Amino acid sequence: MKAVTQINGKAIPFGAKNIDTDIIIPAKWLKTISRAGLGKGAFESIRAQAGNIFDDPRYAGAPILIAGDNFGCGSSREHAAWAIADLGIEAIIAPSYSDIFSGNAFKNGLLAIELPQAAIDRLMDVAQQASDDAAPIQIDLENQTVTTVFQDRFHFEIDPFRKECLLAGRDEIALTLESEAAITAHEAKLTAQQPWIVPA
Repeated sequence: MKAVTQINGKAIPFGAKNIDTDIIIPAKWLKTISRAGLGKGAFESIRAQAGNIFDDPRYAGAPILIAGDNFGCGSSREHAAWAIADLGIEAIIAPSYSDIFSGNAFKNGLLAIELPQAAIDRLMDVAQQASDDAAPIQIDLENQTVTTVFQDRFHFEIDPFRKECLLAGRDEIALTLESEAAITAHEAKLTAQQPWIVPA
């Protein structure tokens, strides 16, 4: 997993509330087991509308998504986090998230920041008025801040364990491999003490 320290750039001023995982990635895209290419199906029903925010050239390549309250509600599909990441989004800023989506985002290196609605409204304004070549919003995970080129500064809270993992780029597999020697020693001991449990 890629380490997350700072994320700077344009932001997509989406802002819609109660966006469920079926809107993020429709069920027909769930047949794949690969993460690659899921960005094509991300927000498909919204992107089918002319002039939608996701295909607006002003926000091309934006690494930040500004969303509304209760983002990621609905099913537990991990594909939602995969699809957003495949779009090139590295961080989402919203007032609240579904617990399952928040967990899936973290496990896939996607930073989900919670800020009050007043801060979201201000960031929406900043994203909409920023020039094409600017990096109007800066996220600093180490200091837990979101700042703008207009001198706005917002502090966010994050679980210390999640913060440590994101900063180091360690997912669950990497965390498990850190205990590889202890796991190997335990398995060897168990094999010696109870050889009948070892497959032939």
